[in-house]
Amino acid sequence: MKIGAPERLVRAAQEELIHSHGLLEMQAVAKRAKVSVGLAYHHFGSKAGLIAAVVEGFYNRLEDVAFSPSKLVASDWAGREKERIAAYISFHYDHPFAPLVVGPLSRAPEVLDVEQAFTRRQLTAGAYNLRAGQRDGVIPSYLDPRLTIALMIGGIRQALIGALTSSHRPDRAELTDKIWIFVAGALRLPASLARAESPATGSPHDKTPELKSEGNTTPWPIHTSFTYRSRATRKTT
Repeated sequence: MKIGAPERLVRAAQEELIHSHGLLEMQAVAKRAKVSVGLAYHHFGSKAGLIAAVVEGFYNRLEDVAFSPSKLVASDWAGREKERIAAYISFHYDHPFAPLVVGPLSRAPEVLDVEQAFTRRQLTAGAYNLRAGQRDGVIPSYLDPRLTIALMIGGIRQALIGALTSSHRPDRAELTDKIWIFVAGALRLPASLARAESPATGSPHDKTPELKSEGNTTPWPIHTSFTYRSRATRKTT
């Protein structure tokens, strides 16, 4: 299948960013993609626009891998959440672009725009998911879904940033287990669920008991239609 020029440019830009540790020159990207520099500017407008497209592609792929309900196999709510965490950690550990996204590139305004859009989607979907857990009787009804998911997302992200930028990256299975314990505590889950077998480790802990559920997949609506627009071209309302 033939790959179009925009996708070739995005792939080439990601490779160039990884190779140059976060630096990007349009000439080098165009050479990698085997297109003219003018075509790169035609499709993305600027270097910032191209970087934003690379980061947007990264987050769209993350959503597909870690948050799509079709990728989850556990029959209970807690089991699916552990699968999400394991997939989220593994994606960042395996993707060579991840340390740049959470590190040097994270301070760029064009990257912040994409990250904020991603975070808004996750906050909305996460609150929806916590409400599903409350309906199933897994999560106490007195917890505020929006506040709780905001605290959880912030804590998990900071833990991941620390792991990815550390000179001695912690074992992914150990990190996954620690994050799950944090999540289970934040959600006031029973201790038996906090000790349950992690999908990343397969460690012989107590198995997760079956939980009453409305279905085999928790609703987790993902919207990936966000299209980057530079600050200069964004219309104010």
